[in-house]
Amino acid sequence: MAVKTVIVGVTGGIAAYKSCELVSRLKKLGYNVRVIMSRNATEFVTPLTFETLSNNRVVTDMFDKDRPFEVEHISFAKEAAAFVIAPATANFIGKAAEGIADDMLTTTVMATLAPVIVCPAMNVNMYFSPAVQKNLATLKERGWHIVEPNEGMLACGDVGKGRMEEPEAIAGYVDGLLTPNPDYRGKTVLITAGATREPVDGVRFISNRSSGKMGMAIAEAVMDRGGKAVVIQGYTSVGAPKGAEVVKVSTTEEMYSAVMERYKEADIIIKAAAPADYKVKNYSASKIKAPSLSLELEKNPDIAAAVGKVKEGRRLVVFAAETEELLKNARKKLDAKNADMIVANDVTMEGAGFDADTNIATLIKADGAIISLEKMTKSELAHVILDEIAAM
Repeated sequence: MAVKTVIVGVTGGIAAYKSCELVSRLKKLGYNVRVIMSRNATEFVTPLTFETLSNNRVVTDMFDKDRPFEVEHISFAKEAAAFVIAPATANFIGKAAEGIADDMLTTTVMATLAPVIVCPAMNVNMYFSPAVQKNLATLKERGWHIVEPNEGMLACGDVGKGRMEEPEAIAGYVDGLLTPNPDYRGKTVLITAGATREPVDGVRFISNRSSGKMGMAIAEAVMDRGGKAVVIQGYTSVGAPKGAEVVKVSTTEEMYSAVMERYKEADIIIKAAAPADYKVKNYSASKIKAPSLSLELEKNPDIAAAVGKVKEGRRLVVFAAETEELLKNARKKLDAKNADMIVANDVTMEGAGFDADTNIATLIKADGAIISLEKMTKSELAHVILDEIAAM
């Protein structure tokens, strides 16, 4: 999975046919869509229709013997970035308000922590009945989002409020919640994160103190802004954000190979990892047992420089963790790597060192522009970096 997942719950109303377009629109916006149908919904639209539109298996039964062994309603609930009920019948709204979970759809929506968007569709008199209005008010109090129905001719022939909102508007509502700033939509950003490990022998290795937190913050920010994040992950103290595509590596040579294999699909390459500059030349597969140990080191490939030589129209951003002469060393590295921007920080400063949740950075662009930033969280810095790349 490389994108955010939207769960679409379809209940048994004639407006179920509109949900086909909703699924299609969400897919076109770049979301992974999974559909859960109530049994009554399958009387209006077949599961095969939604499977074809979503490219995912549709779930209709809590006790489907053909499904993989897992607590599926929990896994779906955890996977969801948003949960949309469209159409939402009076029956579903009533059960949800009272906490009744008697099928796959109601059990899954009860288990999710994602925002829930309810799109009512029913007869006008049902919609304005005291019971439905009370239940909708209960769901609103819980923080659920209610997309009000439209007025017009209803399936039963009555005229009034009760037509499910149009799929375009519902998809836009969901997109606004999940991607309020979609300026990276359609962009693929390749990010390296963490430290590499160079083996000394069968049990020892050389590494550094990089935690990978900055790279993971950038990956999350990319996805928050509608982009696809491909993370080449070394050893990190934090996991990759849900929805990122991850390629795990160990050594600098492995990271080099992964980057050079994948960089062509990226619009932007951000080298936030700290790959080891050297590897052990006299590596021993067995544990070395000796009163003293002397290691001979040799240079690892320079990943950033290699990308800088072949980047063509892509943007390349590199990082510099320095302990002295920050601007001088950062400018030198910026030129040497043929990068478009470098993010430099003095790791001796409080709040800017390895494994911290904050950073104090100076951004230097290839055109000479310098942007000095105050201490901020790495998540905040990630968005500043993306802002500056977008401005290029």
